[in-house]
Amino acid sequence: MKRSIIITLTGLALLGFATHASADNCSITVDSDDNMQFDTDEITIDRSCDSIELTLTHSGEMPVTAMGHNIVFTTADDLEDLAEDAMAASDDDYVPAGDDRVIAATDLIGGGESTTLELDPGLFEEGGDYRFFCSFPGHWNAMQGTVQITD
Repeated sequence: MKRSIIITLTGLALLGFATHASADNCSITVDSDDNMQFDTDEITIDRSCDSIELTLTHSGEMPVTAMGHNIVFTTADDLEDLAEDAMAASDDDYVPAGDDRVIAATDLIGGGESTTLELDPGLFEEGGDYRFFCSFPGHWNAMQGTVQITD
């Protein structure tokens, strides 16, 4: 009797852990800093999530006008041209308005700030080659990474 209770409780605990781990796939936090760095070079998009909550933090101290950061999602093929075109989009926080190459983008933030984006995983096709980058002028070469798609 005691053994079956322990086994049942262990099973319930593991079930709770599995549910919690799955929920974590739908919430992503990426940090940026005054050294023009993201704390990761890979973001995983789980297409089984209804929505992904992506939070970008800026652990630096410099203001948005000097060291602003954002995350822009695009295809690998469009990254370089989009990053170059973004430098001219200062009125739109360096994300060209209405540009079909932009899959999604966070707001531009400065030191001590954060922003959250509700991201639709359906925007990313299975097998697609995607990237993310910071579109603030001069940052994209150092601040970019790959996007992995899972189901």
